[in-house]
Amino acid sequence: MSVQNKRNKKDPSQMRNGYTTGSCATAMTKAALQALVTGQVPNEVTIYLPIGQYATFKVEKSEAIEGSIMCETIKDAGDDPDATHKARIQSTVRFTDLPGIHLDGGVGVGRVTKPGLPIPVGEAAINPVPRKMITGVVQEIIDSYQIDKGIEVIISVPDGEEIAKKTLNARLGIIGGISILGTQGIVVPFSSSAYMASIVQSLNVAKEAGCDHVVITTGGRSEKFAMKQYPNLPEEAFIEMGDFVGFTLKHIARKKFSHVSLVGMMGKFSKIAQGVMMVHSKSAPISFSFLAGIAERIGVKEPLLSQILEANTASQVGEMLRENETFFEALCKNCCYYSLAHMNAEIKVSTTLYTMDGDCLGKAENIDKLDENDWYRG
Repeated sequence: MSVQNKRNKKDPSQMRNGYTTGSCATAMTKAALQALVTGQVPNEVTIYLPIGQYATFKVEKSEAIEGSIMCETIKDAGDDPDATHKARIQSTVRFTDLPGIHLDGGVGVGRVTKPGLPIPVGEAAINPVPRKMITGVVQEIIDSYQIDKGIEVIISVPDGEEIAKKTLNARLGIIGGISILGTQGIVVPFSSSAYMASIVQSLNVAKEAGCDHVVITTGGRSEKFAMKQYPNLPEEAFIEMGDFVGFTLKHIARKKFSHVSLVGMMGKFSKIAQGVMMVHSKSAPISFSFLAGIAERIGVKEPLLSQILEANTASQVGEMLRENETFFEALCKNCCYYSLAHMNAEIKVSTTLYTMDGDCLGKAENIDKLDENDWYRG
């Protein structure tokens, strides 16, 4: 078992917070500029985080290069399974004759190539809060030492291009490396807010790319099935919503897309079919009486109804009824009805159910009105 997997199995209440790439970049900017001004590289620096607390970062490495100073730290993501854990975050600072503070990305920091993100196309993927943090520490030192020259700051992540392959950056139009992120300055293990922020960003990019039809899935496997089902849609149209069904649907309604397709498997979609909009395994159990109710409604008889009630998993129910397309169509319609009701918007909703192996169990397409006679409430 890897160290990373061991970290992930801790009790959530015992998990250790980490720091964002934005905090690391800010700290190393402060260290590099202090070294440039004083001629002495500090062993560590302390910065004030947006969350309202101080944090101290160790300078792991420094280098003087043609009138500039580079300082590097190793990102500590705490107990979060973050792709950037242990990444080398660098800031290189130098004086310039051009007045003001000039911030850019270097090696391993991506460039924005698509609209819809909080950074304009063409600029380095350094998000607004980290930009404010970095320029803030630079301005503090300018004021403290009465510096009358311009300051250039280049943030780099030597392994950033490789790390970015583990993220959705390319789909969002961030090319060449990772993003410098963080709104609070800290990384909370398994934080919902970070995942929800990525959903919103993905929807913004889809809208700006001209997508009118988006496809939402609970994970990578169901997304692969969805991409085969909708080969003519651009990659921006596919959004991994994870467990955040209701949150994603609400934002789709706000963005006024005209069509949304839900693609997934029995486990989580059985919950959506009964109106559950947060489908984490701990949020709500699968109701086998609900599944049996839908089955009975479309004509399934004993002893199969009793077997459904005694099932251990939704996938097991799916296997029991694998050849019954009417059952899966009814389940998919229920997903559509609850989604429509949740969004309360003019939009078409489709739902498709797959097995773990990628076989299509059933679908319901282009539902745009609630049908109380067809909508099973349990």
